Amino acid sequence: MDFFRDFELSYLKIKKGNIRYRKAGKGPPLLMLHGNPQTHVMWHKVAPYLVKNFTIVCPDIPGYGKSFKPKVTNHHKPFSKVFMAKDMVNFMERLGFKTFYIVAHDRGARIAHRLALDFPEKVIKMILLDIIPTIEHFERADMKFAMGYYHWFWLAQRKPIPEMVINKAPEEWFFAHTSREKKDTNFFDPMALKDYLECIKDPKTVSSICEDYRAASTIDLHDDNISREKNNKLKMPLLVLWGSKGKIEQWYKPLCIWQKYCLQKVNGNSIVSGHYLAEENPVSIIKNIQSFF
Repeated sequence: MDFFRDFELSYLKIKKGNIRYRKAGKGPPLLMLHGNPQTHVMWHKVAPYLVKNFTIVCPDIPGYGKSFKPKVTNHHKPFSKVFMAKDMVNFMERLGFKTFYIVAHDRGARIAHRLALDFPEKVIKMILLDIIPTIEHFERADMKFAMGYYHWFWLAQRKPIPEMVINKAPEEWFFAHTSREKKDTNFFDPMALKDYLECIKDPKTVSSICEDYRAASTIDLHDDNISREKNNKLKMPLLVLWGSKGKIEQWYKPLCIWQKYCLQKVNGNSIVSGHYLAEENPVSIIKNIQSFF
């Protein structure tokens, strides 16, 4: 299928700035959130096959792609998942959607988790790809985690240490960062890769990525602890998927972990893939979306 054929590429102004997004289809709205260091185009192998049943909305999350870059502060709050979740709710409301489905990957899945906690009335059902809750990662951290997800700690170092390194060679960093499982050089679609690299060469994007991880290790943990103390759990049906070649499969029992954070029984399974499920095994992602939703 042609790259995002029939999708409209637009910008929508919300309270804090412009969100770049693609939209197409008919039916109930489905919000698709990407991860780091990518943009909304990571869904190019999945989204076009869902337009007959859903109104597909694929934005660049705040700080990434060509969406607005939140203000950099010492407390990192503008990059907290609480703030980013509010931004996504504001975005969907501006599009006229009061409730919606969510499919989200990586950092986008962490925004989705917080959105579903803070705005449960908004989310009909949700699918999260290749994550466990942020607080669980940090509390279970060991040597394997430190080596396998070293970027969680390096990107969170004080400004501007990681920014300076990445900005010296952003393209080289992108390929190194996305090669946790060994990949061919042509793993990413050329049109998708062009968008990823164009955005990662913007120092403001690099700054935002680092702030995202700084928030994860500070304000996000604070907010997650409060939610846990209040026994605030996900109320909507949840499906979690992870790559059988990735770290989630190696280190954790994802269903058992997620069940602690949900009121309903959690569904989920691994699929044959590394971390970038939607680009490596889009057929399985499409089937799971169609079945679960």
